[in-house]
Amino acid sequence: MEVPERQPLLSVRDVERSFDVGGQKLRVLKGINLTLEPNQLIMLKGRSGSGKTTLMNLMGGLDRPTEGEIFFQGKPFHAWNDDKRTEIRRKDIGFIFQAYALMPLLSAYENVELSMRMAKKPRSEWKSRVTACLELVGLAKRMHHRPFEMSGGEQQRVAIAKAIAHRPSLLLADEPTAELDSQMAAQVMAVFREIVRTENVTICMTTHDTTIMEVADHVYEMVDGVFVAG
Repeated sequence: MEVPERQPLLSVRDVERSFDVGGQKLRVLKGINLTLEPNQLIMLKGRSGSGKTTLMNLMGGLDRPTEGEIFFQGKPFHAWNDDKRTEIRRKDIGFIFQAYALMPLLSAYENVELSMRMAKKPRSEWKSRVTACLELVGLAKRMHHRPFEMSGGEQQRVAIAKAIAHRPSLLLADEPTAELDSQMAAQVMAVFREIVRTENVTICMTTHDTTIMEVADHVYEMVDGVFVAG
């Protein structure tokens, strides 16, 4: 019996993105092809201005390509309107930002719970899921602390717990270790590997940090809007 071919989680096909700047067309992405498979840790490396964040925004449905196609779980993400893309983002995609993006007056527990509320998850699931996510990132004993009572590495781990609480299939992380020292960055990458292993999620992240790239399944280098061979 033939085994059915596994469908990619996300496919980027011949994607271009241009912006109008002072009457000129600025081409930021110049024909990107990328496939994300389930349960992988993918890194996009490149200097500032290479197009990494623009590509992440397209993959997360925050923007649409000027040319080309993006398929998420086999569906034409690039063709959908804002409302439909927002619905998918709430359900299937998690975001992690360089600046943590936590609510300062809420505890770690309340920050993670907030993402469950926003994803409209049943209230009966909140407590067990929030606790499980904070345990997964090693913060079971810190869950009632607020961000200002935590180190940068701990805040980033709260942000990770918040991003996975609604059980997304894709996690997009923009420079998640940029503000951390090498020891904290290594801790965050260990958490990422554990999440890929246990949560049935693919993580795609941007980074400048060459010391953490060895934990990735694939590293793609971007220069001036195109991928270059490693």
